[in-house]
Amino acid sequence: MKYNSNSLLESLQADVRQLILEAEQLKALPASVMHLQPEAHQWSVAQVLEHLNIYSRFYINAIEQKLHLNQSGPNTDFTPGWLGNYFTNLMMPDADKRISKKMKAPKNAAPSAQPDGKTMLEEFVNHQHLLLNLLQIAKTANLDYNRIPTSLSKLISLKLGDTFRFFIAHEQRHFIQIQNTLKQVYPKLQAAA
Repeated sequence: MKYNSNSLLESLQADVRQLILEAEQLKALPASVMHLQPEAHQWSVAQVLEHLNIYSRFYINAIEQKLHLNQSGPNTDFTPGWLGNYFTNLMMPDADKRISKKMKAPKNAAPSAQPDGKTMLEEFVNHQHLLLNLLQIAKTANLDYNRIPTSLSKLISLKLGDTFRFFIAHEQRHFIQIQNTLKQVYPKLQAAA
């Protein structure tokens, strides 16, 4: 499977713009709603956002460093690596916007018990704007040649194109989780009122 590099980056930019729109809608939520957990073992909206920010801090910095040192020039086509494709498919929500593969977050990416929801949301939106800029800059880079270390281990790295695909699929996955969380907590709020 091959992707036209420019088309892939434009598609990913559209995905990030959609995430920004969805995040902007969360700004209307009362802070109290952002901190409600559907069940004791499930994350609140604020916790999901903190989890996403933990990944953003790592990947945006790693991508930015690699692009800053980029000497490769763009490639016309991008061929996903087997590991990058595996990670992306693992994260990608189903076509019907469901999360079929449940996963446990690594300890270093687990959110705190009570993060500030509004602060986490503002940070997330800022990260998305940085990500849009990095996707634009990546149009001048080789998506196959440049490799980014993963948050799991610096010994495991993915092609730049795979890193973008995996990272954005991870965000899309968790925005479905946020919508599901809100569907669960609102009936509880109405019942308590």
